[in-house]
Amino acid sequence: MQTASDQQDRHDYPAHWEADVVLRDGGTARIRPITAEDADRLVSFYEQVSDESKYYRFFAPYPRLSAKDVHRFTHHDQVDRVGLAATVGGEFIATVRFDRIDERGMAAGAPADEAEVAFLVQDAHQGRGVASTLLEHIAAVARERGIRRFAAEVLPANTKMIKVFTDAGYQQKRSFEDGVVRLEFDLEPTDRSLAVQRAREQRAEGRSVQRLLTPGSVAVIGVGRAPGGVGRSVLSNLTESGFSGRLYAVNSAFAEEGDRDGGAVADDGAVDGVPAHRSVAAIEEPVDLAVIAVPADRVPQVVAECGERGVQGLVVLSAGYGESGPEGRERQRELVRQARSYGMRIIGPNAFGVINTSPQTRLNASLAPQSPARGRIGLFTQSGAIGIALLSGLHRRGAGLSTFVGSGNRADVSGNDLLQYWYEDPDTDVTLMYLETIGNPRKFTRLARRSATAKPLVVVQGARHSGIAPTGHAVQATRLPHATVSALLRQAGVVRVDTVTEMVDAGLLLAGQPLPSGPRVGILGNSESLGLLTYDACIADGLRPLPPRDLTTGAVPADFRAALAEALSDDGCDAVIVNAIPWVGEDGATTDPETLATELRAAAAGCPAKPVAVVHVELGGLAEALAAATSTRPDAAGPAPGAVATGTRSAADTGTGTKPQSSVEDADDPAAQPAEQYRIPAYPAAERAVRALSEAVKYAQWRREAAEPGRVPEYDDIDESGAAGRITELLAKDGDPRGATLAPDDAHELLRHYGIRVRRALPAPDADAAAQAARVIGYPVALKTTAPHLRHRADLGGVRLDLTDEEQLRRAYQELTELFGRPAELRPVVQGMVPRGVDTVVRAVIDPAAGAVLSFGLAGAPSELLGDTAHRLVPVTDREASSLVRSIRTAPLLFGWRGSAPVDTPALEELLQRVSRLVDDHPEVVGVSLEPVVVAQRGLSVLGASVRLAPPPARDDLGPRTLPGY
Repeated sequence: MQTASDQQDRHDYPAHWEADVVLRDGGTARIRPITAEDADRLVSFYEQVSDESKYYRFFAPYPRLSAKDVHRFTHHDQVDRVGLAATVGGEFIATVRFDRIDERGMAAGAPADEAEVAFLVQDAHQGRGVASTLLEHIAAVARERGIRRFAAEVLPANTKMIKVFTDAGYQQKRSFEDGVVRLEFDLEPTDRSLAVQRAREQRAEGRSVQRLLTPGSVAVIGVGRAPGGVGRSVLSNLTESGFSGRLYAVNSAFAEEGDRDGGAVADDGAVDGVPAHRSVAAIEEPVDLAVIAVPADRVPQVVAECGERGVQGLVVLSAGYGESGPEGRERQRELVRQARSYGMRIIGPNAFGVINTSPQTRLNASLAPQSPARGRIGLFTQSGAIGIALLSGLHRRGAGLSTFVGSGNRADVSGNDLLQYWYEDPDTDVTLMYLETIGNPRKFTRLARRSATAKPLVVVQGARHSGIAPTGHAVQATRLPHATVSALLRQAGVVRVDTVTEMVDAGLLLAGQPLPSGPRVGILGNSESLGLLTYDACIADGLRPLPPRDLTTGAVPADFRAALAEALSDDGCDAVIVNAIPWVGEDGATTDPETLATELRAAAAGCPAKPVAVVHVELGGLAEALAAATSTRPDAAGPAPGAVATGTRSAADTGTGTKPQSSVEDADDPAAQPAEQYRIPAYPAAERAVRALSEAVKYAQWRREAAEPGRVPEYDDIDESGAAGRITELLAKDGDPRGATLAPDDAHELLRHYGIRVRRALPAPDADAAAQAARVIGYPVALKTTAPHLRHRADLGGVRLDLTDEEQLRRAYQELTELFGRPAELRPVVQGMVPRGVDTVVRAVIDPAAGAVLSFGLAGAPSELLGDTAHRLVPVTDREASSLVRSIRTAPLLFGWRGSAPVDTPALEELLQRVSRLVDDHPEVVGVSLEPVVVAQRGLSVLGASVRLAPPPARDDLGPRTLPGY
C-alpha cells in the first residue's frame, strides 16, 4: 500500500515555481522544485559540502546522506513539504525546504500556517546571495500554500545564515534556547522587505551588466581566416580600441598548432597579432566575455563550450533568431535557456555589440568601426541601424560616451538591466535609450523613476504607432495607447522625445549643462530675425522668453562675451540661448569661430549655475570649436584650490549631481576628463535648441517635485474590509474567470465603501414610469437615454434638463421617443438635477503590462477627439492628483476661464485619490469609469458609474526576483 510520504506530488509538478535568477556577483542560477529524479544530483551536491556546513545544517557530524535521507529530501507533496534547488549547469549548488508544522512543532497539514525552513549552500557558492534569493522564492511558495510564518533553528556560530534571515526585512521574533537560536518571522511582504529585495535586485542586475562591460579577457568566436566578415571586424575593432585585457581569436577551422597553412594564422599562432585557438576550451587562461559570430546552427555548441569553460557572459552577434520567424523564435528561447543554465547572461542575439570607453577597459566589441570618444553619456539601443545613426550623430557633435549596448533582439539583457547598472555607474551622468519594445513596463517605470532622481534619462520609442513589436522581441502586450504610455513615462521622470535627433539634442544639453531653475530664457545674438524665431519657439514650447537682445551684425566675440555675462547675471533669467551668424571684421576677414567659442565659455564660467545653448547658422566650425576646445583647455595643470578654471564649468554645478572621477589617476590628469563636463551644446536651428532646453526645464521641474512626492492620504470613511468581502461575494456569484461588469446597484454599493456616492437614476420604460420616478426623486429632474450609441452624448440631444413638473417631463419623454426611437431602444432614466458645473470623466484600468492607471479628462466629444486625457500610475499621491487635474489642455475651464466661476478642484482631487485607493487596495477591481462627474463651485456629483471585476492579475513586481521567463 502506498503511503502519503511515498507520493511524489499531491499536486501536479508546479512548473510555475521554476525561475532564472541573477545572483549577487552577476551570475545566474535556475531555481526549481526538487523531484524524485534528483537523487543522484543531491548526493553529488552533498559530497561537495564541507563538514562544517553539514554540521551547521544538522547540528551534528553528518558525513553522508542515508538512502532514507535521500528519499525524504527528494520526495515532496508540494503542499506541506516543499523543496527547491538552485542549479548551475544542471547541478545543485544550494537547497531549501520547508515542512508544515503545528503549534507543538510537529508535522501537520492545513490549516496549520507555520512551517520550519532549512537551507544548505555549497561552500564554493556561499557569499553569492544564493540563500537570500532562495528565501524569497520559498517564501512565495509558502504563501501560495497558505503558510504565513516561517520558523528556523540555527546554531549561534552560523552567523551567515542568521544574517540571511535578519536582513530579509520581514517582521521577526528571536529567542535562544538549548544552545540554538530560534527565529520566527511573518511572510507577508513589508515595505522593508520589498526595499531589501529591490536593493538586492539592483546590485545583482547591475553587477551582471558590469561583468559584460568590464571584462578582463575577451574571446571572439568566429574570426574568419580571411580579412572581412563579422568576427574579423569585431576583432579588429577590439585591437584598434586598445582593449586593456587579454584578447583571443577562436575558429574551429584554424589549423592545429605546428600545422599552419600560411593563411590567417601566423606561425606564432596569432591572427593580426591576437592569439588564435580552435576552441574556447583550448584557451588556458580564464575567459570573461565571449563574442559569438558564427552561424546560428553552430551557436549551441559554442555556448556549451563557453559554459563548460566558465565564461561569464556572451555577446551574440549571430542572426537567424526571433527576427527570422517561428523557428528562429524557438531557437532564441533555447539559446537563453542554455546560457542561463551555465550562469551566463546574453546580449543579443542579432546584437550590434558593446562599447566601454573607460581607460581601464577600452572595449569596442561591436560592429562600430570607430570607438567613440570618452564621455559621460550611456547609450542603449535595440536596433543596429539606429545604433549606427546615434553613434555617428554623437560623434559629429563632438560628444563622447561612457558605455554603449546594442542589444538586438534583447532576449536576455534589456534596458531594465542597463538602468540598474547606470544608476550607480560613476562614469555615466546621462542615459539615452532607443526602445522598440518595453518588456516589463511596470518595472521599467519603477526603475526609471528611481534613476531619474539622480540622472536624466532620455527615451525614444520606436514602432509606437504600428502596435507591432519587432519580430525578434518576445514581450507582453499592453492595451494602453501610445499617448498613455508616454504620459506614464513622463510621470516617472523620463525625458520623452519623438526622434533620435531630438534625443541627441537633449542629451548633449543635459550632459554638459546645469539644469535650469525655471522657464525664463534670455535670448541674444547678432541676428534680429533669428532672435525672433527663437522667441516664438520658446513660446510654442511653454518657456517664458525675455525680449531678445540684438547685438547687430557688427558684434565681435568680445561683445558676445559681455552680453552673455550680463544675461547670466540677471536674477530674472534661468537660461540663455545665443544666436550667431557669420560676421565680417573691420579688416574684411571673417572672425575665427574658435575665438567666439573661447569668449562664450569664458562668460559661462562666470555663472556656472545656468545653462547656455548656442544656435549657429552657416557658421562652420563653431560647434566643433565649442566641443573640441574644452578638451584641450589651457588650464591643463588644473586650477588652484577653490578657483574656477577659465572657460570651464564646475562638475558640481551641473544639474545631474556631482560627477565622480573614474579613478585617482584621472582625477590628477585633467586632459583625461570627458569633454561633456565643459562643453556648450550648439544647434543648427533655433527650434532644436529650444526643444532641448524645454525638455531640460520640464525635467528639472520634475526633479524638484520628486524631492517631495506627496503622500497617499487615509480616509476615515473607507471600509476596505467590507469592500473586500463584497468583491469576494460578487466574483463567486459570477463565476466567469474572465470577470464581469457589475450591475449598477452592485457597482454603486461597492463604490460607497470608498466614500464615492453615485446619484440615483431610476429606469423609465414608459411615460408613466418616468412620472412616478420623478415623484420619488423630487423635481427638478433630468431625463436621459442610456443606450450605448447615445450615452454620454448630450450633443446629440439625448438629454433633457431642468424639468420642473410632470407636464414638462411627459413632453420631453415624447420628444425623445419621436426623435430617437422606442423606449426599449433608448433605455431612458430619470435622475435628480445637481448644481451646474464642469462635466468631467474619471477612469481607472488595470493593464496587464503597465499595472493600474488612473485617467482624467473633461467629458464630451471635443476632449475625446483631441485626446485631452491625463494619466497617472496608481497609487496616486495628493501632489499627483493635483497635477493630474492641471495637466490637461482644457484645465483652464476648471479654474475660471473667461470669467466663469472656478469649480471645487479639491473635491475633484479627493475623488481621484479615492478611486486610486480602491483599485490599489483591491486588484480584483480591473476597471472603473465615473462619467459624468459634474464638478460645481462647491462639491461634485457622480452621475454615472461602472465597475468591472475579475480575478486579480499576477503582480510580478511583488513576487521574488526573477529574470523574464523563456
